[in-house]
Amino acid sequence: MAQGTKVPYFVIKKQTMVTKDHIRKLAEGHISGTGIFLVDVRLSSTGRITILIDRPEGVKIEDCASLSRYISSELGEEGGDYELNVSSPGLDMPLLVPEQFLKNEGRMVDVVTNEGDREKGLLVNVTRGGFDLKVDTKQKNREVVTVVRSYNFEDVKSVKVIISFK
Repeated sequence: MAQGTKVPYFVIKKQTMVTKDHIRKLAEGHISGTGIFLVDVRLSSTGRITILIDRPEGVKIEDCASLSRYISSELGEEGGDYELNVSSPGLDMPLLVPEQFLKNEGRMVDVVTNEGDREKGLLVNVTRGGFDLKVDTKQKNREVVTVVRSYNFEDVKSVKVIISFK
């Protein structure tokens, strides 16, 4: 080979794809039996991993820190460059899993159905398949009547807790 001639070379780096399912399994394994439940796992194209957790009595910062340390140690270098965020869902986020509905039973919620209908009422009778909504409706004679409407989870687009500062 002539002096000064460059030889092309390739570096092949084994890169494991971090998937939502992989992160979900790691998180569920770590929080199993603690009373904490997984709400959501999100992966962005920019390398941000967001894990949302909750528990009936509320999430403590130690819960988030413990899960964050665990996930980071499990991913190691396999995860490549990533930013990991572990937190509880914000007050303005819709309810996503049945455990959140159970946690918020007895609170006022805003329901949007898949058809786009919107209704506000009291969240009651939560089951694994759905919930009931107690709605006060005014009649023509101005009398208020409470009606109970049943919803399956798959029939609603979003359910948000109504925050009241009264």
